[in-house]
Amino acid sequence: MGNHTTASIFLLWGFSSFPDSQGLLFGLLFVMIFFSHVTILAANVCIMVAIKLSHNLHTPMYFFLCGLSFSETCTTMAIIPRMLVDLLSDSKAISLPECATQMFFFFGLGANNCFIMAAMSYDRYTAIHSPLRYKVLMTHKICFQFIMASWMAGFLVSLCIVITVFNLSFCDSNIIEHYFCDISPVVCLACDYTSHHEMAIFVLSAFVLVGSFVFIMMSYVFIVSRVVKMPSAKGKYKAFSTCSSHLTVVCIHYGFAGFVYLRPKDRDSFHEDMLMAVTYTVLTPLLNPIVYSLRNKDMQTALRKVLGKTNRFIPQMGSRRTPDIKNHKDK
Repeated sequence: MGNHTTASIFLLWGFSSFPDSQGLLFGLLFVMIFFSHVTILAANVCIMVAIKLSHNLHTPMYFFLCGLSFSETCTTMAIIPRMLVDLLSDSKAISLPECATQMFFFFGLGANNCFIMAAMSYDRYTAIHSPLRYKVLMTHKICFQFIMASWMAGFLVSLCIVITVFNLSFCDSNIIEHYFCDISPVVCLACDYTSHHEMAIFVLSAFVLVGSFVFIMMSYVFIVSRVVKMPSAKGKYKAFSTCSSHLTVVCIHYGFAGFVYLRPKDRDSFHEDMLMAVTYTVLTPLLNPIVYSLRNKDMQTALRKVLGKTNRFIPQMGSRRTPDIKNHKDK
């Protein structure tokens, strides 16, 4: 990064910055976050497997949902395992390259999530506005190109942010008042952070959050204008029901992310930002699979089949191992 950087090791102070936050509270946090992480992984893997095994879910909408589930799984893997280790460890040190790598993957994957949700809104618009041409406009190749463009754009923006941040001189302190390398707590440690750096980071963040959000809202404006013209109430209900899960996830995701990254920052807001960060690194990825499974009958049916096959597979594995053990003992 920058040759003028003086600090090479940071301390992820995180929850230790709260008064009286030791011992039992750390233990409870560890248990809650650990089980949330396991649930996130299990839920997203189930969604991806269900989409893969159910031929009736081989549509653009579920292709994007599978991509979103994979991206969110990777996003949590960039943050939560390190957070769990730091909750149990006295040493909360993280090197500058590790900090830069964590920031790069977290924001790259986060931006990717935004762009995939924008692609999902375009898919819903195309399905409702041009149902007869839908299969021509949203082929598997085009959907794959949307996913690849989301990944490339997300990590390109993240790379620009990381280069901007880690070309600064860190000479004030090496204590990051957060549980991961977030932008604001890191740049506040720099002694040459100027309004130009702040504007560059804000423009990049706004491009991802505001740009994709405006695209999503424009898609839904056209969707609503189309749906209200439908003659039958059943058709209106079906159209809105296919969009409700996506719109719910969009509101949750952009609400928390926009509050943290698009408002003015100061040192007094770090604790508030850190608590909000828990919602979009732990709670939001936990809610997304629940929202899509509870509000989608096709997904519910596919998940039941996957869970049913899993329940049958485990006893079969156990019954196969039992004769092997007996034969081994006889020998």
